[in-house]
Amino acid sequence: MPLLMSIEGKQQQHRCKLNSIGRMVRLLAAGSNKSGGSKMRLLLLCSLSVSFSLFLVFLATRTFSSLPPPLSPLPGKGYTVVINTWKRNDLLRRTVAHYSSCAGVDSIHVVWSEPDLPQNSLIDSLKRLVRSKSKGGREIEIKFDVNQEDSLNNRFKEMKDLRTDAIYSIDDDVITPCSSLEFAYTVWNSAPSSMVGFVPRMHWLRDPTENCMDEQYIYGEWRSVWWSGTYSMILSKAAFFHKQYLAIYTNQMLPSIRDYVTKNRNCEDIAMSFLVANVTGSPPIWVQGKIREIGSTGISSLGGHMAKRSKCVNDFAAIYGTMPLVPTIKLGIFISSDLTWLVLTELEARYRQEFTIRLVYYLAKE
Repeated sequence: MPLLMSIEGKQQQHRCKLNSIGRMVRLLAAGSNKSGGSKMRLLLLCSLSVSFSLFLVFLATRTFSSLPPPLSPLPGKGYTVVINTWKRNDLLRRTVAHYSSCAGVDSIHVVWSEPDLPQNSLIDSLKRLVRSKSKGGREIEIKFDVNQEDSLNNRFKEMKDLRTDAIYSIDDDVITPCSSLEFAYTVWNSAPSSMVGFVPRMHWLRDPTENCMDEQYIYGEWRSVWWSGTYSMILSKAAFFHKQYLAIYTNQMLPSIRDYVTKNRNCEDIAMSFLVANVTGSPPIWVQGKIREIGSTGISSLGGHMAKRSKCVNDFAAIYGTMPLVPTIKLGIFISSDLTWLVLTELEARYRQEFTIRLVYYLAKE
């Protein structure tokens, strides 16, 4: 309840600020209609620019003071791309080729869980791809992490030979533009204890009137996040997190959760979201950016997927004995060419869009 009250208070505060700007626009627009002069149009645009700039400064100040504290100084430069793959070598080649061209990539680890070892021809072709795509004389390392057991937990196994603190976890069919990737890495550097990524999801309290007493929560897919602006998870198909979480997942997380993931072949990403939230007590950070999925099918395309995900959320909460996930309405957006950033809520973004539409409408009426 205190969290919900806090969110509602922030929403009201930002709504009042934007309503003040809206009133100013209406007054200026009314004045310009009476005078019909170009000076009023110029005043309108200047006032809008100054007011919205002040509003962004307010948001930036509020945001940076509320970010989780850093884990420790970051000795490693760049980040390690960890690709989880399964019998899609053509997609793996395309993905490795793309990330080899991104400036911040230090190394690429391929999580291999297939029954047969990777063929030497595949390994050699990927090494050639990395050399040909690397820019600026960089030497990007590519390694195969071969597992004996076929389990989705393998993507979060501890890696002791990493040269970076930052992990960028992806599926083998996910392409993130290099510019978006560098922006997300900048955001992660400001809050390295958080999960930072591009695919948000939410856990919702189930309607108590529904006859589902054994399930308290519902797994909210993308549409629910888009409509509400609220999320509590960042999926690991495209997310940054600190390498320490691999060690915690492997060595300290309750074995019953890992067993659950192996048995059900699902929800390892939800398990990681639970783990990070339980360690930090803080929400993840959703950043602005587009990812492209080049594969045609996956687990999410199977029947009953959403019901299985909801069951995972409820079962994990029961195992933890509490709900560690923390809802938030923050969205990291790119605001300048030097990769500075601020956190903007989805609600604020919608009000800004509505405000812009109103402005265009007022000007068009003249």
